[in-house]
Amino acid sequence: MMTDPIADLLTRVRNANRNGSKSVSMPASKLKVNLAAVLKEEGFLAGFHVEEKKPSSELTLDLRYGPDGEPVIRSIDRISKPGRRVYTASKEIAAPLRGLGIYVLSTPKGVLSDRRAREENVGGEVLCKVY
Repeated sequence: MMTDPIADLLTRVRNANRNGSKSVSMPASKLKVNLAAVLKEEGFLAGFHVEEKKPSSELTLDLRYGPDGEPVIRSIDRISKPGRRVYTASKEIAAPLRGLGIYVLSTPKGVLSDRRAREENVGGEVLCKVY
């Protein structure tokens, strides 16, 4: 039984990055698909798609690499965990690595990057940090 599906997604991406895999698959959920959409919008993923299967759908993430084959995602870390939730207000959202990385937040307006959350003036739960 999986207790933290977001940590599972991040670990699968981290492992696939280390192996140099072009894509990684996992069970799909709305939160995982929204998280993948934010990562694609911010340029950390080449793409993603959901395959409808029985009994559950499958999410496939296409990882992105630089011109010399180096992974675009250097680090991907879980911030808010099931045992310790981390929340932030819109005014207190900092930019990791002086803007080279992003925080992904779960807000009342959906899953957003830190940039979009500041634009929308909403805070929320900090899911992960990517750079």
